[in-house]
Amino acid sequence: MSDNHDYLRTGEHPSARLRGEVLMLMLKGAGYAAAACLALWFLITVIYWVGLALPEDSRFRPDPTPYSFYLTDDHIQLV
Repeated sequence: MSDNHDYLRTGEHPSARLRGEVLMLMLKGAGYAAAACLALWFLITVIYWVGLALPEDSRFRPDPTPYSFYLTDDHIQLV
């Protein structure tokens, strides 16, 4: 097996090797961030599609949570 671990082919220049390793780490982080953003976008899109699949009458029904009738505008006190 080879003991050559110079994947970026920078030779004996330590500053070039450091810049290359930092660049690779930054690109790796950007890839992780892009994957996280795409996963979040996909999740929001799925929730939107599920919302479109609901019947039209479900949008005009009252809130099903208990005690939601206490949250009307007359009972809310603004500070």
